[in-house]
Amino acid sequence: KETSSPSLGKDRADTVIIGGGCVGVSLAYHLAKAGLKDVVLLEKSELTAGSTWHAAGLTTYFHPGINLKKIHAYSIKLYEKLEEETGQSVGFHQPGSIRIASTPTRVDEFKYQMTRAGWHPTEQYLITPEKVQELFPLLNMDKVLAGLYNPGDGHIDPYSLTMALAAGARKYGAQLNYPIQVTNLNSRSDGTWEVETPLGIIRAKRIVNTGGFWARDIGKMIDLQHPLIPVHHQYVVTSTIPEVKALKTELPVIRDLEGSYYLRQERDGLLFGPYESEEKMKLQDSWVTNGVPPGFGKELFESDLDRIMEHIEAAMEMVPVLRKADIVNTIAGPITYSPDILPMVGPHQGVRNYWVAIGFGYGIIHAGGIGKYLSDWILEGEPPFDLIELDPNRYGKWTTTEYTAAKARESYGFNNIVGYPKEERFAGRPTERTSGLYHLLKSRCSMGFHAGWEQPHWFYKPGDETGYKPSFRRTNWFDPVGREYKQVMEKVGVIDLSPFGKFRVKGTDSVKLLDHLFANVVPKVGSTNISHMLTPRGKVYAELTVSQLYPGEFMLVTGSGSELHDLRWIEEKVTTGGFKVEIENMTDEMGVLGVAGPYARQVLQKLTNEDLSDGSFKFLQCKHLKLSNIALIAIRISYTGELGWELYHRKEDSVALYNAIMEAGQKEGIDDFGTYALNALRLEKGFRAWGAEMNCDTNPLEAGLEYFVKLNKPADFIGKQALKQIKEKGLKRRLVYLTLETDNVDPEGNESVWHNGKARTIDPICYKKSVIGNTTSGCFSYGAQQSLAFAYVPMELSKVGQKLEVELLGKNYPAAIIQEPLVLTEPTRMRLQRKGESPKI
Repeated sequence: KETSSPSLGKDRADTVIIGGGCVGVSLAYHLAKAGLKDVVLLEKSELTAGSTWHAAGLTTYFHPGINLKKIHAYSIKLYEKLEEETGQSVGFHQPGSIRIASTPTRVDEFKYQMTRAGWHPTEQYLITPEKVQELFPLLNMDKVLAGLYNPGDGHIDPYSLTMALAAGARKYGAQLNYPIQVTNLNSRSDGTWEVETPLGIIRAKRIVNTGGFWARDIGKMIDLQHPLIPVHHQYVVTSTIPEVKALKTELPVIRDLEGSYYLRQERDGLLFGPYESEEKMKLQDSWVTNGVPPGFGKELFESDLDRIMEHIEAAMEMVPVLRKADIVNTIAGPITYSPDILPMVGPHQGVRNYWVAIGFGYGIIHAGGIGKYLSDWILEGEPPFDLIELDPNRYGKWTTTEYTAAKARESYGFNNIVGYPKEERFAGRPTERTSGLYHLLKSRCSMGFHAGWEQPHWFYKPGDETGYKPSFRRTNWFDPVGREYKQVMEKVGVIDLSPFGKFRVKGTDSVKLLDHLFANVVPKVGSTNISHMLTPRGKVYAELTVSQLYPGEFMLVTGSGSELHDLRWIEEKVTTGGFKVEIENMTDEMGVLGVAGPYARQVLQKLTNEDLSDGSFKFLQCKHLKLSNIALIAIRISYTGELGWELYHRKEDSVALYNAIMEAGQKEGIDDFGTYALNALRLEKGFRAWGAEMNCDTNPLEAGLEYFVKLNKPADFIGKQALKQIKEKGLKRRLVYLTLETDNVDPEGNESVWHNGKARTIDPICYKKSVIGNTTSGCFSYGAQQSLAFAYVPMELSKVGQKLEVELLGKNYPAAIIQEPLVLTEPTRMRLQRKGESPKI
């Protein structure tokens, strides 16, 4: 065991990391190894105190997300070579792991996950019950239908891992100081920090909160309420089991998903850890209200075997040798949960140079990859790839302690629940963040959750099967969404778009700022355009609609999930560039209604004296006007691609405005539509979506966004030089538009795209070679009556007419690249009609 005498050593640092668990130490290691001087880590007691030292140490390549797979993969590759690099043993075992399917729905889930693994480099296989038994001979095979097998998985000793990372961090020049408690944090006007400790003050360029279950207390020092809560997690270690001792090779880790537990070999016994239901699991909520007790570090909670009895019984049924084993140790310790079980990683909106890496429910497997990811972001000024699902700014003022507690319960209890597409979780809902229409619409539709908001996915009619019915195949919303699609294409529909992020930007330098931020030109007064913020490397950081309402005053609109993600980036560029502007976040104060369809103009014209004709209110114009005497900003734009307007108004006017529009549209057969129909409409029109077709993993040229990127504009916008180089070198891949011949299943996005596919059972190497790309989003096209998807493929396979296959639920379906879009937008149809051509709908 290592000891350290407390000493600050220096009074200035580039980066101060607060917290000495495996995540904080990994960040220190990666920053120092990358050459950053003056990295200081402060730990209040000793390294690994908190959740790290008592963790079960599981490591897996598997993750249902896209880029979190990269984090897992990097961690495992790092842990494989860490001992050689640092001379410190890490106790890494790699016997593989098997997730057990014991219901047909689980087999579907595994097939669903397999199609998302094909385009990643990590190994993952769907295996037969016979193969499961061969790998884990002690299983009762009565219920086993299939296994999801990751050969490189295993477990590591968390204490040894952290000490090896610490040795590496010191070797490269980082200072790890403990026991030193941070007592206060002061931000200075120049963006630097004063970190107060009992031994004095360190001035830091930036601070990173890696405080584990103390992260809330650190946040409170600067008036941030991080939505985190400690949960009690228990696992049990048995004595020697003769049948385990007799084995020649170590057993793979088992995850019995229906039994909701993991089980692995521990020396000659077994280690077993369950996740109880949300009713039975235990939160340490007193820590949220009163803070973590002083002195708590390497203590444990009292164990409670009664709470996990049903899981113990399930494990004894699945692994019968457990029945004869004695329990020699029960560990019950705190693990920090965020509301959605994912950590919060990155810079924080509203506070300069304050970064977080907190809320790790699975810190051991994330530590290596997150250390590298954050280190790259800090040193290079942009994330190395897209991980918006971990953005700390996905939460906001609406994330109350009650919400956090309800969601942590749910997330813990749902740890092994079936992961359906379009998943909804209902605990803690609704938050205070409801649109003006929520109470009017909630009983008439299936609501989805978007950044704290409730937003209609689809609406009920008499005879519909109502409610949330998740499935891997077409389900109860399939026909109603087709009905709403038809409503917008043939009549007129209304949609609640209030969750949009909405900012007002004005001031002396507003035009100059937007010219620097966006790749498109700055729209003229009374005009709107679609603009992209790029990273210095030319990746797509965000997509917004930009409207110049008055000279020098703009309204910026982004998707609900990107609100604070985009605002943070804009604020950072304002500060570093010294732009004189004011930015106001109006997201919560402002409601938005979308009205779209061939009769949209006819309906709205009844409510205003303003001329809405095509000649007077052109596509991509914005105006202040009154509808039914309600003041609003109207933009002629619609994500449906049909004739339509977005109406921005005071939230308290939403009901009156909605009622007036619905009343005015009776003759035209007006009706509601939701986001599922909106998605089908936008895909048919070939509209890209941020977070799917474009993000920090893609550049705008490969995403087909050239029209919005003005490389010849005079302003040197962020990413311009990088984009010129990308264009010069030529693209390696391109976004294409596919139609698919499917049956009762449709693409969602992130499925593997094949070319000359071989059956996966023949040869895993050929299997990987046949996967040439991935879909980004997809749906059923109600217009063409077939499935539709966007996909990235290599340039040489990107021509119209190219035949490919898309894998859905374990089967390859024929696909063909077609000329986009499937349906022309209304403005394009009008333009062609004026030229005397007959456009396709």
